[in-house]
Amino acid sequence: MIPVGIGVHSLRVLHFSEANNDEGLRNLLDFVEELRYKAAIRVAASQQRVSCYYNKRVNPRPLREGDFVLRNEAIADPTGTRGKLAPNWEGPYKVKKVICPGTFKLETLGGREIPKAWNSKHLRKYYQ
Repeated sequence: MIPVGIGVHSLRVLHFSEANNDEGLRNLLDFVEELRYKAAIRVAASQQRVSCYYNKRVNPRPLREGDFVLRNEAIADPTGTRGKLAPNWEGPYKVKKVICPGTFKLETLGGREIPKAWNSKHLRKYYQ
């Protein structure tokens, strides 16, 4: 018995010519830069759509100087020595300075400055 793939050829196999194939490949090489440019445009458009979708669900955290915040304890203690039942947030702290949107310098309620700057994703507003 002859396998069907060997006995019956497809139209693609019947009409194949090596000269036409080489010419087609050379024509494609002429358009490579244009194809790359179109692909880059599609990637940029896709990234913009994903960014818009993500940013619809982001909650802004407007903090100003003088606001009270809690800071994430896991970030404050990177050694991991705190236990499972320890609180997740510590504070309150006072926002001393807004370095740039989303980055803050903190101080304790006693007036002692915290040495490093904190990102807003590691802070939570404290309501009294």
